[in-house]
Amino acid sequence: MEYTTLGWTDLKVSRIGLGTWQYSEAWGLTDYEKAKQVIAKAVELGINFFDTAMVYGRGMSEEFLGKALRELGVKRDDVVIATKIPGEFLNPHDIFKSVDKSLKRLGIDSIDLLQLHWPPCWHNYPTPAYAKTLERLVLLGKIKYLGVSNYPVVLIEELRSSFSFTDVVSMQYRFNLAERWAEEELIPYAEANDLTFIPWSPLAKGALTGKYSLGALPEFKDVRGGEAVFHPENFAKLEKLLNTLRDVAAKYGKTPTQVVLNWMLKYSPVMLPIPGAKTPEQVEELAGAIGWELSYEDWRRIDEESRSIKISYATW
Repeated sequence: MEYTTLGWTDLKVSRIGLGTWQYSEAWGLTDYEKAKQVIAKAVELGINFFDTAMVYGRGMSEEFLGKALRELGVKRDDVVIATKIPGEFLNPHDIFKSVDKSLKRLGIDSIDLLQLHWPPCWHNYPTPAYAKTLERLVLLGKIKYLGVSNYPVVLIEELRSSFSFTDVVSMQYRFNLAERWAEEELIPYAEANDLTFIPWSPLAKGALTGKYSLGALPEFKDVRGGEAVFHPENFAKLEKLLNTLRDVAAKYGKTPTQVVLNWMLKYSPVMLPIPGAKTPEQVEELAGAIGWELSYEDWRRIDEESRSIKISYATW
Protein backbone atom coordinates (compact mmCIF):
# COMPACT_ATOMS: atom_id res chain seq x y z
CA MET A 1 0.00 0.00 0.00
CA GLU A 2 1.09 3.57 -0.66
CA TYR A 3 0.43 6.42 1.75
CA THR A 4 0.00 10.16 1.73
CA THR A 5 -1.00 12.76 4.31
CA LEU A 6 -4.46 14.05 5.12
CA GLY A 7 -4.68 17.59 3.80
CA TRP A 8 -2.27 19.99 5.47
CA THR A 9 -1.78 17.63 8.46
CA ASP A 10 0.96 15.05 9.06
CA LEU A 11 -1.62 12.28 9.55
CA LYS A 12 -0.65 9.30 7.36
CA VAL A 13 -3.47 7.81 5.29
CA SER A 14 -3.54 5.10 2.62
CA ARG A 15 -3.97 6.31 -0.96
CA ILE A 16 -7.23 4.36 -1.08
CA GLY A 17 -9.64 4.16 1.83
CA LEU A 18 -12.54 1.84 2.53
CA GLY A 19 -16.05 3.23 2.44
CA THR A 20 -18.48 1.52 4.82
CA TRP A 21 -21.90 2.69 3.60
CA GLN A 22 -22.33 -0.99 2.66
CA TYR A 23 -23.02 -1.84 6.30
CA SER A 24 -26.62 -0.69 6.20
CA GLU A 25 -30.03 -1.63 4.86
CA ALA A 26 -29.33 0.69 1.92
CA TRP A 27 -26.78 -1.79 0.56
CA GLY A 28 -27.95 -4.94 2.32
CA LEU A 29 -24.78 -5.99 4.15
CA THR A 30 -26.19 -6.27 7.66
CA ASP A 31 -24.30 -9.42 8.70
CA TYR A 32 -21.60 -8.34 11.14
CA GLU A 33 -19.31 -11.33 10.55
CA LYS A 34 -19.23 -10.65 6.81
CA ALA A 35 -18.51 -6.98 7.44
CA LYS A 36 -15.70 -7.94 9.81
CA GLN A 37 -14.10 -10.12 7.11
CA VAL A 38 -14.04 -7.14 4.75
CA ILE A 39 -12.47 -4.87 7.36
CA ALA A 40 -9.93 -7.55 8.29
CA LYS A 41 -8.79 -7.86 4.68
CA ALA A 42 -8.47 -4.09 4.37
CA VAL A 43 -6.27 -3.95 7.48
CA GLU A 44 -4.20 -6.87 6.20
CA LEU A 45 -3.55 -5.06 2.90
CA GLY A 46 -2.50 -1.82 4.59
CA ILE A 47 -5.65 0.24 4.10
CA ASN A 48 -5.81 2.46 7.19
CA PHE A 49 -8.45 5.06 6.24
CA PHE A 50 -12.02 4.00 7.04
CA ASP A 51 -14.95 6.23 6.13
CA THR A 52 -18.33 5.86 7.80
CA ALA A 53 -21.23 8.12 8.81
CA MET A 54 -23.78 8.46 11.56
CA VAL A 55 -26.64 7.94 9.09
CA TYR A 56 -25.30 4.70 7.55
CA GLY A 57 -27.73 2.15 8.91
CA ARG A 58 -28.57 4.68 11.66
CA GLY A 59 -25.33 3.84 13.42
CA MET A 60 -24.93 0.25 12.20
CA SER A 61 -21.89 1.06 10.07
CA GLU A 62 -20.13 2.83 12.94
CA GLU A 63 -20.91 -0.04 15.31
CA PHE A 64 -19.65 -2.68 12.87
CA LEU A 65 -16.47 -0.75 12.12
CA GLY A 66 -15.59 -0.04 15.73
CA LYS A 67 -16.35 -3.57 16.91
CA ALA A 68 -14.39 -5.19 14.08
CA LEU A 69 -11.28 -3.08 14.66
CA ARG A 70 -11.36 -3.94 18.37
CA GLU A 71 -11.88 -7.65 17.82
CA LEU A 72 -9.10 -7.70 15.23
CA GLY A 73 -6.75 -6.19 17.78
CA VAL A 74 -5.96 -3.18 15.61
CA LYS A 75 -4.05 -0.49 17.50
CA ARG A 76 -5.95 2.77 17.62
CA ASP A 77 -3.06 4.79 16.22
CA ASP A 78 -2.75 2.46 13.23
CA VAL A 79 -6.06 3.49 11.67
CA VAL A 80 -7.72 6.76 10.73
CA ILE A 81 -11.45 6.76 11.41
CA ALA A 82 -13.54 9.29 9.53
CA THR A 83 -17.24 9.66 10.20
CA LYS A 84 -19.85 12.22 9.18
CA ILE A 85 -22.49 14.26 10.98
CA PRO A 86 -25.72 14.99 9.05
CA GLY A 87 -26.93 18.53 8.49
CA GLU A 88 -29.97 18.22 10.73
CA PHE A 89 -27.69 17.48 13.70
CA LEU A 90 -25.70 20.68 13.19
CA ASN A 91 -27.15 22.71 16.03
CA PRO A 92 -25.05 23.27 19.18
CA HIS A 93 -27.07 20.89 21.37
CA ASP A 94 -27.27 18.01 18.89
CA ILE A 95 -23.62 18.28 17.85
CA PHE A 96 -22.46 17.33 21.34
CA LYS A 97 -25.16 14.68 21.69
CA SER A 98 -24.54 13.05 18.30
CA VAL A 99 -20.75 13.09 18.63
CA ASP A 100 -21.05 11.42 22.05
CA LYS A 101 -23.23 8.71 20.51
CA SER A 102 -20.85 8.28 17.59
CA LEU A 103 -17.86 7.87 19.91
CA LYS A 104 -19.77 5.24 21.87
CA ARG A 105 -20.76 3.29 18.74
CA LEU A 106 -17.20 3.38 17.42
CA GLY A 107 -15.76 2.58 20.84
CA ILE A 108 -13.12 5.29 20.64
CA ASP A 109 -12.17 8.39 22.62
CA SER A 110 -11.64 10.74 19.68
CA ILE A 111 -12.77 10.95 16.04
CA ASP A 112 -9.86 11.44 13.65
CA LEU A 113 -11.93 13.23 11.01
CA LEU A 114 -15.47 14.51 11.51
CA GLN A 115 -17.02 15.55 8.22
CA LEU A 116 -20.11 17.71 7.84
CA HIS A 117 -22.23 15.38 5.71
CA TRP A 118 -24.31 18.12 4.10
CA PRO A 119 -25.33 21.68 5.04
CA PRO A 120 -28.29 22.19 7.42
CA CYS A 121 -30.36 23.50 4.52
CA TRP A 122 -33.71 22.31 5.94
CA HIS A 123 -33.21 23.72 9.43
CA ASN A 124 -31.40 27.01 8.85
CA TYR A 125 -28.81 26.66 11.61
CA PRO A 126 -26.41 29.63 11.36
CA THR A 127 -22.95 28.60 10.21
CA PRO A 128 -21.07 30.53 12.97
CA ALA A 129 -23.13 28.77 15.66
CA TYR A 130 -22.26 25.23 14.62
CA ALA A 131 -18.72 26.19 13.59
CA LYS A 132 -17.97 27.39 17.13
CA THR A 133 -19.44 24.22 18.65
CA LEU A 134 -17.40 21.96 16.38
CA GLU A 135 -14.31 23.96 17.19
CA ARG A 136 -15.01 23.49 20.90
CA LEU A 137 -14.99 19.72 20.39
CA VAL A 138 -11.61 20.01 18.67
CA LEU A 139 -10.34 21.97 21.68
CA LEU A 140 -11.77 19.33 24.04
CA GLY A 141 -9.97 16.58 22.14
CA LYS A 142 -13.04 14.72 20.91
CA ILE A 143 -12.41 15.61 17.26
CA LYS A 144 -8.94 15.81 15.75
CA TYR A 145 -9.79 17.29 12.35
CA LEU A 146 -12.81 18.61 10.47
CA GLY A 147 -13.90 18.15 6.88
CA VAL A 148 -16.90 18.85 4.67
CA SER A 149 -18.98 16.65 2.40
CA ASN A 150 -21.44 17.86 -0.24
CA TYR A 151 -20.83 21.52 0.65
CA PRO A 152 -20.70 24.22 -2.04
CA VAL A 153 -17.57 26.36 -2.06
CA VAL A 154 -19.42 29.45 -0.87
CA LEU A 155 -20.48 27.64 2.33
CA ILE A 156 -17.01 26.20 2.83
CA GLU A 157 -15.67 29.74 2.76
CA GLU A 158 -18.30 30.87 5.28
CA LEU A 159 -17.49 27.91 7.53
CA ARG A 160 -13.75 28.52 7.40
CA SER A 161 -14.21 32.20 8.16
CA SER A 162 -16.26 31.25 11.25
CA PHE A 163 -13.43 29.28 12.85
CA SER A 164 -11.08 30.94 15.32
CA PHE A 165 -8.19 28.48 15.49
CA THR A 166 -8.83 25.49 13.24
CA ASP A 167 -9.68 24.77 9.60
CA VAL A 168 -11.08 22.02 7.39
CA VAL A 169 -8.63 19.44 6.05
CA SER A 170 -10.77 17.56 3.53
CA MET A 171 -13.65 17.72 1.06
CA GLN A 172 -15.84 14.71 0.13
CA TYR A 173 -18.07 14.64 -2.96
CA ARG A 174 -19.46 12.43 -5.73
CA PHE A 175 -16.81 12.09 -8.44
CA ASN A 176 -16.17 9.39 -10.98
CA LEU A 177 -15.54 8.94 -14.70
CA ALA A 178 -19.26 9.16 -15.44
CA GLU A 179 -20.05 12.08 -13.11
CA ARG A 180 -17.40 14.77 -13.17
CA TRP A 181 -19.08 17.98 -12.01
CA ALA A 182 -16.77 18.18 -8.99
CA GLU A 183 -13.85 19.10 -11.22
CA GLU A 184 -15.48 22.42 -12.19
CA GLU A 185 -14.69 24.17 -8.90
CA LEU A 186 -14.51 21.70 -6.00
CA ILE A 187 -11.35 19.78 -6.91
CA PRO A 188 -9.49 22.97 -7.92
CA TYR A 189 -10.47 24.47 -4.55
CA ALA A 190 -9.09 21.44 -2.70
CA GLU A 191 -5.86 21.58 -4.69
CA ALA A 192 -5.43 25.31 -4.11
CA ASN A 193 -6.00 25.01 -0.36
CA ASP A 194 -3.97 21.86 0.40
CA LEU A 195 -7.09 19.85 1.24
CA THR A 196 -7.59 16.15 0.62
CA PHE A 197 -10.36 15.46 -1.90
CA ILE A 198 -12.32 12.30 -1.04
CA PRO A 199 -14.42 11.02 -3.96
CA TRP A 200 -17.44 9.05 -2.88
CA SER A 201 -18.98 6.69 -5.42
CA PRO A 202 -15.64 6.55 -7.32
CA LEU A 203 -16.91 3.50 -9.22
CA ALA A 204 -20.35 5.05 -9.86
CA LYS A 205 -21.93 2.53 -7.45
CA GLY A 206 -20.46 -0.30 -9.52
CA ALA A 207 -21.48 0.95 -12.96
CA LEU A 208 -17.81 1.34 -13.94
CA THR A 209 -16.60 -2.05 -12.72
CA GLY A 210 -17.32 -3.79 -16.03
CA LYS A 211 -19.66 -6.27 -14.32
CA TYR A 212 -22.81 -4.98 -15.98
CA SER A 213 -24.01 -4.46 -19.54
CA LEU A 214 -26.97 -2.63 -21.04
CA GLY A 215 -28.68 -5.84 -22.10
CA ALA A 216 -28.26 -7.50 -18.72
CA LEU A 217 -28.85 -4.85 -16.07
CA PRO A 218 -30.18 -6.53 -12.92
CA GLU A 219 -33.09 -5.27 -10.88
CA PHE A 220 -31.11 -3.90 -7.97
CA LYS A 221 -32.73 -4.43 -4.59
CA ASP A 222 -30.45 -1.93 -2.85
CA VAL A 223 -29.72 1.78 -3.15
CA ARG A 224 -28.78 1.34 -6.81
CA GLY A 225 -32.39 0.61 -7.73
CA GLY A 226 -33.13 4.26 -8.39
CA GLU A 227 -29.63 5.38 -9.34
CA ALA A 228 -29.63 7.51 -12.50
CA VAL A 229 -26.39 6.05 -13.83
CA PHE A 230 -28.08 2.62 -14.12
CA HIS A 231 -31.07 3.97 -16.02
CA PRO A 232 -30.90 2.47 -19.55
CA GLU A 233 -30.84 5.96 -21.07
CA ASN A 234 -27.66 6.74 -19.14
CA PHE A 235 -26.02 3.33 -19.01
CA ALA A 236 -26.07 3.24 -22.82
CA LYS A 237 -23.76 6.26 -22.75
CA LEU A 238 -21.21 4.27 -20.73
CA GLU A 239 -20.75 1.40 -23.17
CA LYS A 240 -17.89 2.91 -25.16
CA LEU A 241 -16.05 3.91 -21.98
CA LEU A 242 -16.59 0.46 -20.45
CA ASN A 243 -15.12 -1.19 -23.56
CA THR A 244 -12.11 1.13 -23.31
CA LEU A 245 -11.68 0.29 -19.62
CA ARG A 246 -11.78 -3.43 -20.40
CA ASP A 247 -9.26 -2.98 -23.19
CA VAL A 248 -6.85 -0.98 -21.03
CA ALA A 249 -7.30 -3.38 -18.12
CA ALA A 250 -6.32 -6.34 -20.31
CA LYS A 251 -3.20 -4.46 -21.44
CA TYR A 252 -1.99 -4.05 -17.84
CA GLY A 253 -3.28 -7.35 -16.51
CA LYS A 254 -5.70 -5.47 -14.26
CA THR A 255 -9.47 -5.15 -13.86
CA PRO A 256 -11.64 -2.21 -14.99
CA THR A 257 -12.14 -1.34 -11.31
CA GLN A 258 -8.39 -1.06 -10.79
CA VAL A 259 -7.99 1.01 -13.94
CA VAL A 260 -10.72 3.45 -12.84
CA LEU A 261 -9.13 3.98 -9.42
CA ASN A 262 -5.62 4.28 -10.86
CA TRP A 263 -6.89 6.89 -13.33
CA MET A 264 -8.36 8.84 -10.42
CA LEU A 265 -5.17 8.72 -8.34
CA LYS A 266 -3.18 9.97 -11.34
CA TYR A 267 -5.71 12.79 -11.84
CA SER A 268 -4.53 14.65 -8.73
CA PRO A 269 -2.26 14.05 -5.74
CA VAL A 270 -5.04 15.26 -3.40
CA MET A 271 -7.31 12.31 -4.31
CA LEU A 272 -8.28 9.74 -1.68
CA PRO A 273 -11.09 7.58 -3.14
CA ILE A 274 -13.20 5.50 -0.75
CA PRO A 275 -14.80 2.64 -2.70
CA GLY A 276 -16.91 0.20 -0.77
CA ALA A 277 -16.64 -3.58 -0.68
CA LYS A 278 -18.94 -6.42 0.32
CA THR A 279 -16.37 -9.23 0.24
CA PRO A 280 -12.66 -9.67 1.07
CA GLU A 281 -12.06 -10.46 -2.61
CA GLN A 282 -13.40 -7.04 -3.58
CA VAL A 283 -11.03 -5.41 -1.08
CA GLU A 284 -8.10 -7.23 -2.72
CA GLU A 285 -9.23 -5.90 -6.07
CA LEU A 286 -9.41 -2.33 -4.72
CA ALA A 287 -5.93 -2.56 -3.22
CA GLY A 288 -4.67 -3.76 -6.61
CA ALA A 289 -5.23 -0.28 -7.99
CA ILE A 290 -2.05 0.74 -6.13
CA GLY A 291 1.56 -0.01 -7.05
CA TRP A 292 1.44 0.66 -10.79
CA GLU A 293 0.55 3.56 -13.06
CA LEU A 294 -1.31 4.15 -16.28
CA SER A 295 0.72 5.61 -19.12
CA TYR A 296 -0.06 9.16 -20.13
CA GLU A 297 -1.51 7.90 -23.42
CA ASP A 298 -3.89 5.46 -21.70
CA TRP A 299 -4.86 8.01 -19.07
CA ARG A 300 -5.74 10.48 -21.86
CA ARG A 301 -7.69 7.88 -23.81
CA ILE A 302 -9.88 7.16 -20.79
CA ASP A 303 -10.20 10.86 -20.02
CA GLU A 304 -11.43 11.68 -23.52
CA GLU A 305 -13.99 8.86 -23.52
CA SER A 306 -15.23 9.97 -20.11
CA ARG A 307 -15.67 13.61 -21.07
CA SER A 308 -18.20 12.72 -23.77
CA ILE A 309 -20.59 11.28 -21.17
CA LYS A 310 -23.43 13.46 -19.92
CA ILE A 311 -25.52 11.74 -17.28
CA SER A 312 -29.12 12.94 -17.04
CA TYR A 313 -30.81 12.83 -13.65
CA ALA A 314 -34.26 13.73 -14.98
CA THR A 315 -35.13 10.08 -15.57
CA TRP A 316 -38.75 10.24 -14.49
